[in-house]
Amino acid sequence: MIKQIDFLGKRRLAAIFSGLLLLTTIVSLATQGLKLGIDFTGGTLVEIGYQQSVDLKVMRTALENAGFEDATVQHFGSTKEVLIRLKPKEGFSNAQLSTEVATAASGAMTEKGDLRRVEFVGPQVGDELTEDGGLALLYSMFGILIYVAWRFEYKFALGSVAALAHDVLITLGFFSLLQLEFDLTVLAAVLAVIGYSLNDTIVVYDRIRENFRLLRKGSAEDVMNISLNQTLSRTIMTSVTTLLVLIALAVLGGEIIHNFAIALTVGVVIGTYSSIFVASPLVLALGVSKEDLMEPEIEGNDIDMMP
Repeated sequence: MIKQIDFLGKRRLAAIFSGLLLLTTIVSLATQGLKLGIDFTGGTLVEIGYQQSVDLKVMRTALENAGFEDATVQHFGSTKEVLIRLKPKEGFSNAQLSTEVATAASGAMTEKGDLRRVEFVGPQVGDELTEDGGLALLYSMFGILIYVAWRFEYKFALGSVAALAHDVLITLGFFSLLQLEFDLTVLAAVLAVIGYSLNDTIVVYDRIRENFRLLRKGSAEDVMNISLNQTLSRTIMTSVTTLLVLIALAVLGGEIIHNFAIALTVGVVIGTYSSIFVASPLVLALGVSKEDLMEPEIEGNDIDMMP
C-alpha cells in the first residue's frame, strides 16, 4: 500500500512559508508597485522592424537625443525588431508621434526601419481599464464565494476564497518583485489562475465531502488527509501537463504572450500548492466537522476508514 502523506501535519510549516511569501509580496507592492503596461498607464506603442540586429543602447541614446527620454525600448520577437513604448506627450498627435519616433529610431541605424504597428491608449482609457480590471477580480471572488457556499458549506467557501486571494497576491508579487510588465494579457492570466486554482480546490473539496459521508471513524484531520492523498495523483498529473504547455509558450511563444505564460506558470505552481496546503488547512482551522456535510447515518451502510 502507498504510504499516506501527512499533509495537514505540515500545515504550520506551510503557514510560515505562505506568510513569508505574502509578506514579501506586500512589501514589494508597497515599495515599488507593479510595472504597469501601456494598457493601464496610457501612451503610444511603436513596433519597428529592421533587416539587421538592433543595438538597444544606441537606439535609446538616439531617442533621448530626439527628446524621448522616457521611452522604453526592447527587442520584440528577435533582435531585428524593436518595441518602443512612450508615455502620452502633449502637442503631438498619434500620427506625428509615431513618425517622430520612427525617424529618431532610424537615425540610430544605417537603414530605414519598417513601421509595423502603432497603438495608442489614452490616459482616461488606461484608468478605466485599471478600475475595470480590479472590479473583475473582486466580482470573480464574490461569485466564487457564493457558488462554493451554495455547493458545499460556508467554511469551505471562506477557505477557497482565501486560497484564491493567496494565489492572486503571490502572482502579483512575483511580477512586482521582478518588475515584469503587467498588462491586459497578464490580467487575463491572473483571472485564468483563479479558475484553475478553484477547479483544483473543488476536486479536493468534493473528495473531502464524499469521505466525510463514507468514513464514520477518524477525526476531521484524518479524513481530510486521506482525501488529499487520494486526489494527489490527479493534482500532480494535471499540473505537470499544464506546466509543460506553459513553459513551451513562455520559451517559444514570442514576446506577445511571454508574460501571459509566465503569469500562468507561477499561478499554476502556487495554485497547486494552495489547494493542498492552504485551502484544506483553512477549512480545518475554521472547525469543519463531519456533521457539516455528513448525511444521516443509515444502519448497515457504515464503511470503516481504512488504516
